[in-house]
Amino acid sequence: MTATTRQAADTLDEAPLATSGDSSHLNLYLIYRVALGVALLLLFLAIDRGPLGTHLPTVFMVAIHLYLLIAVVALIAYLRGVGASEKHGLLAMFTDIVLITIMMHASGGVQSGLGMLIAVSIALGSLGLVGRTALLFAALGTLAVLTERIYSQIVDAFAGTAYMQAGLLGTSFFAMALLAHRLGRRAAESEQLASQRGSDLANLAQLNDFVIQQMRAGILVVDDRQTIQFMNEAAWVLLGMPVAMRHHALDESSPPLAQQFRAWQSDPGTTQPDFRATSGGRDLRASFTPIGDGDYPGTLIVLEDTARLTAEAQQLKLASLGRLTAGIAHEIRNPLGAISHAAQLLDESPQLPTADRRMIEIIRHNSQRVNEVVESILKLSRQDNPHPKPLVLGPWLQDQLDDIRKMHGLDGDQLEQEIDPERTTVFADPGQLRQVIDVLCDNAVRHSGSDDARLNIRLVGGITPESGGPFLELRDNGPGIPAAAQGNLFEPFFTTRNEGTGLGLYIARQLCEANHIRLEHLSQPRGGSCFRLSFPNPKRSKML
Repeated sequence: MTATTRQAADTLDEAPLATSGDSSHLNLYLIYRVALGVALLLLFLAIDRGPLGTHLPTVFMVAIHLYLLIAVVALIAYLRGVGASEKHGLLAMFTDIVLITIMMHASGGVQSGLGMLIAVSIALGSLGLVGRTALLFAALGTLAVLTERIYSQIVDAFAGTAYMQAGLLGTSFFAMALLAHRLGRRAAESEQLASQRGSDLANLAQLNDFVIQQMRAGILVVDDRQTIQFMNEAAWVLLGMPVAMRHHALDESSPPLAQQFRAWQSDPGTTQPDFRATSGGRDLRASFTPIGDGDYPGTLIVLEDTARLTAEAQQLKLASLGRLTAGIAHEIRNPLGAISHAAQLLDESPQLPTADRRMIEIIRHNSQRVNEVVESILKLSRQDNPHPKPLVLGPWLQDQLDDIRKMHGLDGDQLEQEIDPERTTVFADPGQLRQVIDVLCDNAVRHSGSDDARLNIRLVGGITPESGGPFLELRDNGPGIPAAAQGNLFEPFFTTRNEGTGLGLYIARQLCEANHIRLEHLSQPRGGSCFRLSFPNPKRSKML
């Protein structure tokens, strides 16, 4: 072995067969052996007095049949999983060296050129080998060729010696083994790296999918034909759980969203207004972002529930309001208490004229109004976090009716309920829902006019056919709300009465938004007022 070969052997790592690329390399090698055996046999039988078996045809015939038989058996055993892959590769290379050397001798020795088949076998076998095993078989191949050459000279089988050709052939064995080993190792490392990168990409894709599915915002991706390519669970819920999802047209899933998408395409710079995917559904806000290249453009659609956005803004307002109310309680209520107390002392004076007593009454009345405003603000800032739970609307309201009638001075026929189906279930905080109903009943009583005996309040509830979510409406036969005031009903401190604080409906809406309930006023064509509470679907609430 030359110094260069020894140096190359020292650089090889001692390790077992490569694991990532072995199966493909070995499979190719075993199939090659069967094809080689068939080709040599056909050439030997087809060409009379050809180059194969010229010296010992009988020996060549036996060797080629044995080689083909062993190659077929090895391939079948490998395909059926009999034995380890390492043993299959080692046995195949050893068999090739021995039998091809015999066929080479039977065909005229090294001059026949069959020795190069040993180099091919060593090269193919070394693709799946690492360490010094490849060099071991290169050495075995070289020894086999030299042994055949020495034996031929001893028995004087051929005229020439051809030691130079045998030496070059042996050198080629080592060169092929080293080169094939390097290529096989590089291929195995590349395959392992590709497999690792593929696994990392799969894990990253799975992580991205998990993150997107857990997002509270709805995410959709549509292609240039307005076909939905991706939709996360939040988008499916916000769009009303449509049957048409991935690989369906956006028009089939949500016509209102498709209309907004087309409006955005015609004028990308315009901000699209809020919309409802279904009648009675939640108010949604859509934003559109183009993605992809010029050949296959797509659009990313982000859906946000405006009630959730409002609730987040409300939390910020409540935090600021909490700091403000501490100053209000100290700076307003204390002087207000002193004013009220001074008015009470003046009212007890026997020498006070009647006209001045009217002034005292005005002071006491307005002090009470200011105190109500302060109480309302304190109540709003001290609002507890909701603890929603399922409530069967019919039985729950039935338990509350008597208490509501007593609180607002209503007779039995002035407050009635109509829940169909009676087992309609809502998802809300019981205490805060009762507070909202109290505010709406108080609002109806206060605005009913002087003839309050005619006032009738009906609590009507059920399931909205469009969205499948439950609702509860409070309808009264009062004078109704002027059209000019309907747009400002839920603004703080807005009132149509001189005695009101203007915070009742505002607090009611804040409580509803905290419970993911939409509170809105509906116009009544026959007069009166109607306030609707649209509850989230209990199934959707669990999903979100």
